[in-house]
Amino acid sequence: MVTVGEGLDKAVQGAFTRPIPKSAGAQMRYLVKQCKGTRPVAELLGITQRTVERYVKDQIKKPRKDLATRMEREVRKRWQPQIRAKAKQTAATTAGIVIDVRARFGFTAAPGTTDDARLRHLPPLALPPHHAARLFEAQETGATEQQLRNITAEALGEVYFRDNGRRAHGLEVEFTDLEHLEFDL
Repeated sequence: MVTVGEGLDKAVQGAFTRPIPKSAGAQMRYLVKQCKGTRPVAELLGITQRTVERYVKDQIKKPRKDLATRMEREVRKRWQPQIRAKAKQTAATTAGIVIDVRARFGFTAAPGTTDDARLRHLPPLALPPHHAARLFEAQETGATEQQLRNITAEALGEVYFRDNGRRAHGLEVEFTDLEHLEFDL
């Protein structure tokens, strides 16, 4: 299932200037450096402290598939924090964010209009910086996936369906059955 939070993370990761470490040992050493010790990394990954030490010394080179996935996810979360912050700041103040979405949209509108939900693929849309700022701020404060979807629906309603206030006044957009979602900075 596609989520708005993952889409925002992938968009920010597109701004990285270097790839994340590839080997298990390099990833583990990076995590140990970021978390300031082997014990916090062991708790984070759900493994023993001794296992973390073995990865750091390259005594173990091939992690289990689930552990490899967790390690990569945790490294991606922490990788290049200054570049991540700069990309978010640029999107929130000047550049905005581009969204490509395919989902079921339903509407609440004036009586006599159609409000049946239907599957639509919207062309890539440039959302203004204030919408990008709301999305990133909500994500950083720990908003739920549903709250992120509501913010995205409001932004799409304003930019695409109401054309920035030029038509369809009072139209409220419902955003369900997300099939495809991609953000780009």
